[in-house]
Amino acid sequence: MKVLLLGSGGREHALAWKMVQSPKLEKLYVAPGNAGTAEIAENVAIAVNDFQAIADFIAENGIRMLVVGPEDPLVGGIRDFLQADGRLGGLLIVGPGKEGALLEGSKDFAKQFMQRYHIPTAGYMTVTRENLAEGMQFLATLKPPYVLKADGLAAGKGVLIIDDLGEAQSELEQMLDGKFGKASARVVIEEFLKGIEISVFAVTDGKGYKILGSAKDYKRVGEGDTGLNTGGMGAVSPVPFADEAFNRKVEERIVCPTVEGLKKEGIDYRGFIFFGLMNVGGEPFVIEYNVRMGDPETEVVMPRLKSDVLELFEAVASGHLEQVDLELDKRFCTTVMLVAGGYPGSYEKGNAITGIGRVKDAIVFHAGTKRQDSQVVTNGGRVIAVSAFGDTLCEALKQSYSQVAELDFKDKNYRRDIGQDLL
Repeated sequence: MKVLLLGSGGREHALAWKMVQSPKLEKLYVAPGNAGTAEIAENVAIAVNDFQAIADFIAENGIRMLVVGPEDPLVGGIRDFLQADGRLGGLLIVGPGKEGALLEGSKDFAKQFMQRYHIPTAGYMTVTRENLAEGMQFLATLKPPYVLKADGLAAGKGVLIIDDLGEAQSELEQMLDGKFGKASARVVIEEFLKGIEISVFAVTDGKGYKILGSAKDYKRVGEGDTGLNTGGMGAVSPVPFADEAFNRKVEERIVCPTVEGLKKEGIDYRGFIFFGLMNVGGEPFVIEYNVRMGDPETEVVMPRLKSDVLELFEAVASGHLEQVDLELDKRFCTTVMLVAGGYPGSYEKGNAITGIGRVKDAIVFHAGTKRQDSQVVTNGGRVIAVSAFGDTLCEALKQSYSQVAELDFKDKNYRRDIGQDLL
């Protein structure tokens, strides 16, 4: 079949890398893609939010399946838009419609959903300009640190964790005044949960689900989880503390009630669900939902998937997930993200990347790259992820880091402590 994949990051390169292994694939297009996807598929110069151009391309090229990588087009309603196009009747779509995408598109919607279905999460209050006084009072009842979340999508920047009450109250006002644009017209104040983070990934066809495993990513730019938040500096899968007992709690208390809740709400959800969890003394709580795969977690989850991913996606999109068996590699997979100097602040683009061909026994996933003349050059803050396997977490990390040394570009930066907290 012919497939169109939307996106341009490491997540999309990892998805593309897995899709081209399927005997079901006739041709893969990636819009807009990067230098890595260009080596294994055909990049198409269409923006992920240009719904009309996407619809036209699908119609003109006989595309059978659309896989949506990033959250923006899902929250914007790309599924609904394409399903309303009379030309695209047989199109299989991996990704929820606008209603289902509210799980990520609105923190308030997600919190209310969790309350309705008794899914464990932190205590909260949603604040607008109208009830700001009550919001200030609610903040004062909490113990620091204080968690403020913009209700809508804010490009990964809409969550603040603040130690001082006065500063938290000031930031709350600034958020409601448009600090994150329309995304923070409503703000969710949340009780702080102390524990260790873990992500769990599942796919659903709107009826049943399959769990793709767990991963832990590292968001802060500096070693020891210091410095500014980033899109992710590395990841490991599976997570050692996620034993059988913990995973059973996650499935019974969180994954199953989420899928059942979506059914009860009449939401036909077909695609990925990312459960951002906090392990609090062995008890899982939901911090957030995402309606797509994470990045860089995809760069460790996809390599561990032994099953045919197109067969899986076809089952998700057509509502026949129960007919597919899922097999995961029992080994550990780790990834280390190489980033541009200055990231997540200002950074240069267009610097030549060398050494990609020297990487052995690891997978190079391109994130922010493009081809310029005959060279691959940097084209984003997060540049390349290096993923490797090992029978132990220690072995996998050693292999990732040995191959990181082969790659170079001006002001290359990376964290040297990915996974160390789990050893």
